[in-house]
Amino acid sequence: MADKFRLTLAQLNPVVGDLAGNIAQARAAHAAGARDNADMVALPEMFATGYQTTDLGRKPAFVSDVIARVEALAAELTDGPALGIGAPYLEGTDLYNAYWILDGGRVAAVVKKQMLPNDSVFDEHRVYTPAEPQGPVSIRGWRVGIPICEDAWHVGPTETLEESGAEMLFVPNGSPYHRAKHERRMSHMVSRVVESGLPLVYLNMIGGQDDQIFDGTSFVLNPGGALAVLMPAFDACIQTVEFAREAQGVRCTSDEKVTLPSDYALDYRAMVESVRDYFAKTGFKKALLGMSGGVDSALTATIAADALGSENVRCVMLPSEYTSPHSLEDAEACANALGCHYDYVPISGPRTAVTETLAPLFAGTEPGLTEENIQSRLRGVLLMALSNKFGEMLLTTGNKSEVAVGYATIYGDMSGGYNPLKDLYKMRVFETCRWRNANHDPAWMKGNAGEVIPVRIIDKPPSAELREDQKDEDSLPPYEVLDDILERLIEGEQSVADCVAAGHEFETVKRIENLLYIAEYKRFQSAPGTRLTTRAFWLDRRYPIANRWRSA
Repeated sequence: MADKFRLTLAQLNPVVGDLAGNIAQARAAHAAGARDNADMVALPEMFATGYQTTDLGRKPAFVSDVIARVEALAAELTDGPALGIGAPYLEGTDLYNAYWILDGGRVAAVVKKQMLPNDSVFDEHRVYTPAEPQGPVSIRGWRVGIPICEDAWHVGPTETLEESGAEMLFVPNGSPYHRAKHERRMSHMVSRVVESGLPLVYLNMIGGQDDQIFDGTSFVLNPGGALAVLMPAFDACIQTVEFAREAQGVRCTSDEKVTLPSDYALDYRAMVESVRDYFAKTGFKKALLGMSGGVDSALTATIAADALGSENVRCVMLPSEYTSPHSLEDAEACANALGCHYDYVPISGPRTAVTETLAPLFAGTEPGLTEENIQSRLRGVLLMALSNKFGEMLLTTGNKSEVAVGYATIYGDMSGGYNPLKDLYKMRVFETCRWRNANHDPAWMKGNAGEVIPVRIIDKPPSAELREDQKDEDSLPPYEVLDDILERLIEGEQSVADCVAAGHEFETVKRIENLLYIAEYKRFQSAPGTRLTTRAFWLDRRYPIANRWRSA
């Protein structure tokens, strides 16, 4: 029996539904592991299909196709290391989220997931059947316990594996990013290691899938919980680690640990990679956005430039008579600093036409919010026309604070295909701009280095500029107050009383709570956007549109 076990970890980016492409990646990873004299090459959870498939995974033709491809791959791989790959497994009428072990030209084993997550962005009970407890599998003379993703967050599955003779734990994952997720994963996995006394390998995928972004950050823990290996966040990486049987038990003898960046850096990377992958996986190559001279559009343009390259981003200023000279200057300065294409398209002509058309119907009424929203909707029409004409996806630019309280115009500035700032509160927008001006990594940022967002954009009072001397604080509390209330109501699920106890005025909290609930219909129709928290608007927070309940 061999005293060493070499495991090649393939932290890669699958594409949902690209079965041929995902299998090709698996084949290439297997070849890399063979060159490195690995005993096994491992890919993440559901790698063959991409993750998450949601209801695509319930389609019989899709399931049959992927199973046939995995079986064909097994027959092809007659030599070299064993290959572990996540894929569905059908047993009668029961469909499982499974992990296949391919070795020696055959399917050597299939491990089935037991604990199906059914919260936050997950709804696996809708697609898969929960499996019964299982023991370890034998791979090249080593007994490897394979708890799949959620299985390792619970005591039962790993306890069963340890009691039935596992020498090590290998956890294949499709674990999406949110802020501080690495610390949470590490805490749970250390618990499993301490409970079992076994080393643990945590392999996660990378890449964006709709609103979710997978960050990799795979790692290996030795008995006692000591970190032996930490792989990079968000980078595709194939790395071989080695285990040895020692007098005290099995240990990872590899020692290679990266240093993870700050939360601001990780959030920014998540937004960049989600835009990059959303475009790549939906077939778009170029982006455009309305460039207002404000902080949100400036940050969105910067993210787009870093994701796609400045030459693939069009910034469009659509001024009205309420657009300040500073905004005109700042929008152009930011676009130039980024190296993006800049267009100037005044909305005065279309606005005059709409005003004259509606004049007979609006006679006797006072101008107000309707007229403000017409400006926003005209901008949406013009931007969508450019999108259609040139095949450029329109990015929306609303931050989480505005999306939460409906401070955005449906069919106006909410128009577009993707919103990288959707889960980023306004105060973090300001800080992220400052962070990006001070930081540049050419390994994954395609945009220019330096102060690409003029400081005046960051420092000036936010305004929609839809009427004379308008400021956001005319309609909303200061953003530091608004964001704290929203984080309590949304992330904390706190009551009005809780917010008041934290020092906020009752009337302010009640108004914000009401705005949050009545804007649900807008969010229901809004573009998807990068998930950065555990209460992102879409799958994380599912509230009824018609809802009369309010906190006391």
